[in-house]
Amino acid sequence: MRIVFFGSPQFAAIILKRLLSWEGAEVVAVITQPDRPAGRGKRPRATPVKELALSRGIEILQPPALKGNKEIIDHLKNLRAHLFVVVAYGLLLPEEIIYLPPLRTINVHASLLPKYRGAAPIQWAILNGEKVTGITIMEMEKELDTGPILLQRALAIGIEDTAQSLHDELAQMGGELLIEALKKIKEGRIVPISQDHSLASYAPKLTKEMGEVSWHNRALIIHNKIRGLYPWPMAYFKFTSARGRTINVQLFPGEIGRERPEDARPGEVLGLKEDALEIACEDRIYRIKRLRPQGSRILSAREFSCGYL
Repeated sequence: MRIVFFGSPQFAAIILKRLLSWEGAEVVAVITQPDRPAGRGKRPRATPVKELALSRGIEILQPPALKGNKEIIDHLKNLRAHLFVVVAYGLLLPEEIIYLPPLRTINVHASLLPKYRGAAPIQWAILNGEKVTGITIMEMEKELDTGPILLQRALAIGIEDTAQSLHDELAQMGGELLIEALKKIKEGRIVPISQDHSLASYAPKLTKEMGEVSWHNRALIIHNKIRGLYPWPMAYFKFTSARGRTINVQLFPGEIGRERPEDARPGEVLGLKEDALEIACEDRIYRIKRLRPQGSRILSAREFSCGYL
């Protein structure tokens, strides 16, 4: 089975690595995002998918756009691929590419569609306090994440899961489910099932601005926000030091503690207890062991307490 793989971030690279280990397919080319400036030096950085493809000697294409790109379309035709696989590529595929291979184009999506269509399904599942998420393998259509479902597998979300830990688990699951789907496609043993569009929900891109925590919320909502935005863009709160300076302090995932004392106001920093900084929420105490003040390195709760309280 000749396959062209479209993908860019680490999530896609993990799934590509699993695909490359399967003897039933040959990845004849990889299409990934162009190198972007990154880091303090703003030097161009390859995507994780490109780095993996380079190490395996796979042809790499990095078009800035696909729609109306005759050169890329002609090249894809010449590759004579049976199937295209798309995983977190970052650009919408035009119809002329989606319907090009004889076995269609399939997508690996990190949610149980039709829930959480869009760019950030892993993070929004945690932000919204979901107990279950999963992986969907679907046929692609021109609209975003609306195509018929080929396979799905569920994964429980634990109370301590973060966007990072869930990302890693789902990427591994996505690789295994992709291979299962490809085997069934090859044998003609798969039946696409249309999505119920009335049940659709969306997972838009994350922004740094959405990270600010309001301590007037319940502790569980705050906990979901902190772990859903870890490791990017990170949740934070505005802290006024003893010297009167207000700074943003990034919050690493912590734990929900005891009920809030009646004399404590939401947002009040209650101090250090057993190596955790305790902050009052609407209903309970939230316990943090790691923080990063604006312009500083990551600090333990004890270091933060000594330096800022």
